[in-house]
This record gives sequence, C-alpha cells and structure tokens, in this order.
Amino acid sequence: MAPPLIEICVESLSRAVAAERGGADRIELCADLASGGVTPNAELMREVRRRVRIPIHVLIRPSSKDDFCSDSEVETMQREISLAKELGMDGVVLGVLEKTLQVDRKRTSTLVKLAEPLPVTFHRAFDLCSDLPSALEAVIKTGAQRILTSGGKARISDGLAAAAALVSAAQDRIAIMPGGGVRAGNVQRILRTTGAREIHTSLVVSESKGRQGSRRPGKRSERDAAEFEARVRKFVQVVQAGAPSAVCPG
Repeated sequence: MAPPLIEICVESLSRAVAAERGGADRIELCADLASGGVTPNAELMREVRRRVRIPIHVLIRPSSKDDFCSDSEVETMQREISLAKELGMDGVVLGVLEKTLQVDRKRTSTLVKLAEPLPVTFHRAFDLCSDLPSALEAVIKTGAQRILTSGGKARISDGLAAAAALVSAAQDRIAIMPGGGVRAGNVQRILRTTGAREIHTSLVVSESKGRQGSRRPGKRSERDAAEFEARVRKFVQVVQAGAPSAVCPG
C-alpha cells in the first residue's frame, strides 16, 4: 500500500515551492497562519499555482475570529471559492458552525455545491463541535470529501483515541486527516494509532509570527526556504519509513 498522503500548510510562495521540492503530496495555502489562518489573496494563489505542480487546496476563511459565519461572511466565502476555481486551485478548505457548536449543514452544503468539482475539506472548526460522532455524520451529509481534525483537542497527540474512532466510523465515506502539532517525532505514532491515510502539518510556527522584530519584514530568504525544504524532506522520509506499520490502527 502507498504511504499516507502528506499535506503541508504554507503561507508563502517560497515555502510552497520548498514543500514541493521536499516531497509533499499536496499544499494547503493560507495567510496569517499565526492567527489560525485566513484566505490568501489572489496574487499569492496565482503565483503559487504558476510555480507549483502538486495539488493546492486553498483555505476559505474570511476571518480568524471564529467560525460562526455571518451571512455577509458566507457571501465573502462564496466569492472566494469562485476566485479559487478561476485561479486553478485543486480544492478548498472551509468550515461553518452554528452557535450551538454543531456543523452548519445548510450553509456548508451550499458552499460544497458551489465548490464543485473541487473537493472540500472541512477544517478544524470540526474540533469545536460538542459531539464529534454527530458532527462526522453532519459533514458527510454536506458532501465534503475530507475532515481535518485533532480529535477535538488542541493537539492531535491529545486526541488520538477520538481521531481513531472517527477513522473507524468514517470507513470509506469520507477521509479523516489528522492535524495539529504533527511533527516528524510523533507522526508515526499518529498514523499507527489512527489508521489515517492522510496527514497534515505546517512543521513550523507561522512565518508572519516569525517575522516580528525582523530587520527586513516580509522578505523570504533563501536560507529560510532551504531550511523548510529540509524539514519537509525529513518529515516525508519518516512517514515513508513507517508506512508498512501505519496502515493498521493500533
């Protein structure tokens, strides 16, 4: 069986290119990762698409303050999805909740329909839901193809049992992709315990956070890209080395 698919979350062109060179299978493209991530601008989407061959899934999230979207925010998401399709993105990442900490099936379904034929990943707003098994069924009914989850915890290392239960319950109806604090040092345990066939990581703290105090804010250095590529390459090697045992839940 093929090794698990590796998705790397990035917020710049240089790191998108470095992720591909390092062996990533797919990119999640966002902006302002330090705050949880928001939709990247059109220029970044266009440039990453021009330079990167692997699939790009773009975050559709107009605000980082919460995922209880107003009608105007949902309208913004609709425009952003249309733009993502126009710019050649391969998938979108989104999530809409109700104030009761349940999946907003109606509005999520509308967004999933608009995104077609692009696949939709329901992002970690899922982990805020009060009942994860019910939330799983709700997301499946929206037509989304994937859930990014840390098992209801801040970090996947603390939510392994819940994530494994989601993988088991999902069967082949939807993909469950663990994320949240995934690193080379714990990824084999995560994959082995959950039985997941996809894994998500940013590998580093946000670039925007790391730029604070820099003498040259906003500029990506060759050294930064080279270091990031090396981290991605190491992560890929660890995942591939553990592939035979990672296919069985433990």
